[in-house]
Amino acid sequence: LGGKRKDFTDPDWLNAEFLFYDENAQLVRVKVKDCLDSKNLGYVYQDINVPWLRNRPTPLVSKVSRKIKKSGVAMAAEIPAASQVFPAKLDKVVRAMVARPKKSRTTKEKDDEEEILVIEGIEVNRVSFVKFDVFINDEDEKVIRPGNSEFAGSFVNVPHKHKHGSGKNITKTCLRLGITELLEDLGAEDDDGVVVTLVPR
Repeated sequence: LGGKRKDFTDPDWLNAEFLFYDENAQLVRVKVKDCLDSKNLGYVYQDINVPWLRNRPTPLVSKVSRKIKKSGVAMAAEIPAASQVFPAKLDKVVRAMVARPKKSRTTKEKDDEEEILVIEGIEVNRVSFVKFDVFINDEDEKVIRPGNSEFAGSFVNVPHKHKHGSGKNITKTCLRLGITELLEDLGAEDDDGVVVTLVPR
């Protein structure tokens, strides 16, 4: 797929075996490496042009405009730190300044390790539909769409109605979003922190 993606080469994983029954009710042993090429499974995908693979999202605000605005406004002074905002009930738009572990990373550093935004301690009711969008350095969350660079991703909980276990419906989870390319698109690689906006839907 290109980019920072790499094929797994760990032999322990590639040679892991699973037992299945085939169409003749015969027990067969299948290794992970046997399933990596779809031709071995009896099908191939049509080779067609996929233009969206080469098209990066576009920032709602240009890098030049953003730099001019930064020079005149101390954003960090206006937006509270994450430690002052969370934990929070997400019944309205929430913004927080999140410090970055390292800025101005080299190309090699970015190739070796993706910068990840982690939202921890998300508590949801499993029987309820829950969704919120995550934006980075947004100007107006009402007009930003997935086609804009400021859009980092979404968290979605699909209702789970099955009754089992202790009967407790509250579950705790986290959301991890890769933001290396997003920061490049926004011209925010040299920033000490980013403004993270959570928008309930």
